[in-house]
Amino acid sequence: MSDRGTASGEGESLLFLTDEQLRKGIEAMFFAYRGFTADPDRILENYAYGRAHHRAIHFIHRAPGTTVNNLLGILGVTKQSLNRVLRTLIEDGLVESRIGKKDKRERHLFLTEAGAALERELSEAQRTRMRAAYRAAGPGAVAGFRQVLEAMMDPEMRRQFGTIKENGS
Repeated sequence: MSDRGTASGEGESLLFLTDEQLRKGIEAMFFAYRGFTADPDRILENYAYGRAHHRAIHFIHRAPGTTVNNLLGILGVTKQSLNRVLRTLIEDGLVESRIGKKDKRERHLFLTEAGAALERELSEAQRTRMRAAYRAAGPGAVAGFRQVLEAMMDPEMRRQFGTIKENGS
């Protein structure tokens, strides 16, 4: 037996996926993402918001008081793009921007009560879908899926994700 496989050979066969098997995996990711975002998209339509708004709300919730610069790094968007999203969320009373106590140039972001309520609604829709999928797949598949997702991340994002996980997952 090779050191790359398991006793059953299943692990080794996974190391040598065909292009067709990889294509099916890629398509599954596309369709899973479409399903994962469908429920929040319907909720966001009521506010005339898009997925960028959802991502900002999600990560502000995960790290209350995060700075605009930190959020830029997490989301990987331009400052101009994030400013448009934040301006809308602030004007609509969902996000509050506070001047930094140590550095007056910093802006710290917090969800308002209305922002927290929207975050709960969006997250619950996604948790419901993920919970059902995880239950159907079983604990081994859940652990494997998480490993695959983390392995697909760029190293810097994986480090950030590790920090985010430790702070609240």
